[in-house]
Amino acid sequence: MNNIIELYRGDITKLNVDAIVNAANNSLLGGGGVDGAIHRAAGEELLEECRLLNGCATGDAKVTKGYNLPAKYVIHTVGPIWSGREDDALFLQSCYRKSLDLAVEINAKSIAFPNISTGVYRFPKTDAADIAIETVYQFLNQNNFIKKVIFAVFDDENYQIYIEKIKKL
Repeated sequence: MNNIIELYRGDITKLNVDAIVNAANNSLLGGGGVDGAIHRAAGEELLEECRLLNGCATGDAKVTKGYNLPAKYVIHTVGPIWSGREDDALFLQSCYRKSLDLAVEINAKSIAFPNISTGVYRFPKTDAADIAIETVYQFLNQNNFIKKVIFAVFDDENYQIYIEKIKKL
């Protein structure tokens, strides 16, 4: 499994993969963090296409073209705002699962995920990494279509969390 799952520290908008995942807000019209970076890198066409999608529910995912990104597609998913309720984990798990399902639908063989909900949405980073890795691992055990999954982290704390967890796979 380690040859399918990779860890990358840096800017997700630079990755040459079939699809990158955007940790979006419900409007899908851009925001801060990775969402803003993806919108800036992709260009105005991304915003125009997102306007046509009429937003996205928490835990769901929608897909657009990648426009000026190296990635062909952007899969936008809306993670939960941390509240401490059990639903938080279920919504986050759904973000990963629905993003992977969409990747298969669009024939994406490679996909990169940011740290969904761990920024301004304050999901605990260690718990979020557990959910991300477990959900991806379960998906890959049931489906061999996707050949590469990259966890793209931006900060040292997430990098250390993910490197320890991926070693155990």
